[in-house]
Amino acid sequence: MSVTTPKGPHLAVLPTAAEGETGSRAQVLQPSGWPLPKGYANGMAAEGRIVVTGGVIGWDTEERLADGFVAQVRQALSNIAEILAEAGARPEHLVRLTWYVVDMDEYLANLRELGKSYRATFGAHYPAMALVQVVRLVEKAARVEIEATAVIPR
Repeated sequence: MSVTTPKGPHLAVLPTAAEGETGSRAQVLQPSGWPLPKGYANGMAAEGRIVVTGGVIGWDTEERLADGFVAQVRQALSNIAEILAEAGARPEHLVRLTWYVVDMDEYLANLRELGKSYRATFGAHYPAMALVQVVRLVEKAARVEIEATAVIPR
């Protein structure tokens, strides 16, 4: 993997796609000297067609919420993957996820299972992510809502 340092020596740009892939690709932005994040990227850069989702929760096509926090996350991630596929996007096109959870402790207590669910849906591609605790979501029984942004290379 090659690392470039555009616009000064303080920012490493790490390609996320296989070398030789045609078109532009998302790049991980990793400031020099910063510790490598685990399970997310500090920043991403990409060119292409932007695909965004609304807030996606863990319910099925019948609007039935999955039972429990991890199951809701698993379903929400699956729902996001389906939305991305509608636009022709794949998991490696993700550049940002914003998670809204109603209980930060519930999120932290389930990191291992959440990681498994994430990797089962999106593989080892980790975009920029933010995690926010909220008082509640529109659907009272929802435990998590996730927004996604992807960029499909031209």
